[in-house]
Amino acid sequence: MKADRHGARATDRAAGWRGGALLLGAAALVLPGCSAIQESRGYIVDPTLTSLVQPQIDNKQSVESTLGRPTFVSQFGNPTWYYVSSITGQRPFSRPKIRQHSVLAVQFDAAGRVAKVDRSGIENVVFLDPNGNKTPTLGRERGFLEDLFGNIGQVGGAGLPGGAGAPGSGPNGQ
Repeated sequence: MKADRHGARATDRAAGWRGGALLLGAAALVLPGCSAIQESRGYIVDPTLTSLVQPQIDNKQSVESTLGRPTFVSQFGNPTWYYVSSITGQRPFSRPKIRQHSVLAVQFDAAGRVAKVDRSGIENVVFLDPNGNKTPTLGRERGFLEDLFGNIGQVGGAGLPGGAGAPGSGPNGQ
């Protein structure tokens, strides 16, 4: 009888271990789904390379060989190259949020040499919250059915024989 009792305990322990392992495995599968997904957008910043760009020493060619092509180039004013980098994070079922943001602006003089290097971060980012209200317009508001059936009979029979707008249908045959 003792062997049965110890055998029953061993079976209960094995079942407990299997249940715990199953629960641990399920938690391991579910938890990564709750973590934030991070994504890099734009230029990937390498602090060592960005610190190598020096005013009055580098030119456009050396900047491009060191940092690569810029994210965008200014269209007006002094020629400036912008290297924009953002790292966003997104939790499941939510909108992505900016976690880190940096802009490296390399300004050139008329001879093509680096005149100034500016760095800025997320403190200069403006977050806009669009207004959900409608913009008022002149005229009256039409419902769905008025939009759907409102133009029936409004369009002349242009191009149809004898219809309005057809040649020869005017008062003088024009």
